[in-house]
Amino acid sequence: IPATYITLDQLPLTPNGKIDTKALPAPGPERPDLDVTFVAPRTTAEQIVTTVWSEILGVDTIGIHDNFFELGGHSLLATQVTSRLRRQLGVDVPVRTIFTSPTPATLAAAMRELATADEAPLVPVDRADTALPLSFAQQRLWFLDKLTPGSAEYLVPFALRLRGELDADALGAAFTGLVARHEILRTRFVTDDSGRPSQMVDAPWSVTPVVHHVRSDAGLEDRERTAQEVMEAEARRPFELDGGRLLRVDLVPVAQDDQYLLITLHHIVSDGWSAGILARELRELYAAALAGSEASLPGLPVQYADFAVWQREQLTGDFLETQLAYWRERLSGVPVLELPTDHGRPAEREGAAGDTVYFTLPAEVAEPLRRAAGRRGASLFMTLLSLFKIVLARYGRQDDIAVGTPIAGRNRAETEALLGFFVNTLVMRTDLSGDPTFTELIDRVKDTALGAYDHQDLP
Repeated sequence: IPATYITLDQLPLTPNGKIDTKALPAPGPERPDLDVTFVAPRTTAEQIVTTVWSEILGVDTIGIHDNFFELGGHSLLATQVTSRLRRQLGVDVPVRTIFTSPTPATLAAAMRELATADEAPLVPVDRADTALPLSFAQQRLWFLDKLTPGSAEYLVPFALRLRGELDADALGAAFTGLVARHEILRTRFVTDDSGRPSQMVDAPWSVTPVVHHVRSDAGLEDRERTAQEVMEAEARRPFELDGGRLLRVDLVPVAQDDQYLLITLHHIVSDGWSAGILARELRELYAAALAGSEASLPGLPVQYADFAVWQREQLTGDFLETQLAYWRERLSGVPVLELPTDHGRPAEREGAAGDTVYFTLPAEVAEPLRRAAGRRGASLFMTLLSLFKIVLARYGRQDDIAVGTPIAGRNRAETEALLGFFVNTLVMRTDLSGDPTFTELIDRVKDTALGAYDHQDLP
């Protein structure tokens, strides 16, 4: 079901009389039809909130009684809202507050009751000492790499199909620009004599895509199969964390002006959010290289290593004890989920066998779920997590269900444009006892999730 409709006097046509889809206008970022009347901001705080929402949601006009979630918001975007409000107003707004006060009017009122944020600023650190600490997320992956050297589990490969004329030199220049712009792409992870890791940032280096030649005399189907085999092999080739250059760029041609671009990173320098940043900036840098000009990318006030130092300094004292106390209480006595699988869980982990299954929810299923979430002031994620917990409870025949879920970990505005590994895993533990109704369960899961978001900084 389209989110936006545009009425045209006539459809644009090509010289051959067919619809010219490239000439169709893009939908504008207009305010969707809501059940509330538009009311403009009345106070400075309401104006700031609506401006921040407009930037994050991509909606031009937002009224003070418009609901954040009805405008397309969700938990991840709510985190961006809180980080930008912290930067602009110096007020620490918990993600929970966006759910309990989901309109600019109620959020502005709630902010008046909140304490001023007293976190240390995230600023560049002195690079005189080249040995910089790892972030907590990086330390997890460094440990796992030491535990199982040469593993390909934490590689992040993604491929783009490029059709049309490609300038390989401009592509190399674009990746070289990315490496120069983001220190994390030229970082090595070394271990000192005492066994402690640190990250070393190298000077910028030039990227030349590796071209894999596929037999041109083979049929298209064979060439496609060979290209897939080459990419699968490259996507499994491990990195050495202390060797640097945790980025590989491969071009695998299928036909003239038709090829795959395979980008492979180690997870220790990248995450899902980073993939979007990389794709956007690569497009800008490639276009600039073709034009022989400078890309118009905003400057980066800090780099990933600055965040790692800040995180280590921040997670201390009372703040650390508060986070620890919450999770000790939440995870005390957490049970193992015993699913009736066709064979038992081994005493030790055996390899990395697994799969990802994709499916699409039909609109007639998805829309009632969205409405159910809206009625409870919950996100669609919380509603789907409730359903998943019902399934696990039924199959596992237990009422205490804990599910690990990733969170972006970018609750500072300064980190939104950085490549790097910020992800944390939160344990969502919910009590399903007492035969709750589905709406009651959504409330329980919502409370679980908001508590986890409030204490998301503990690694």
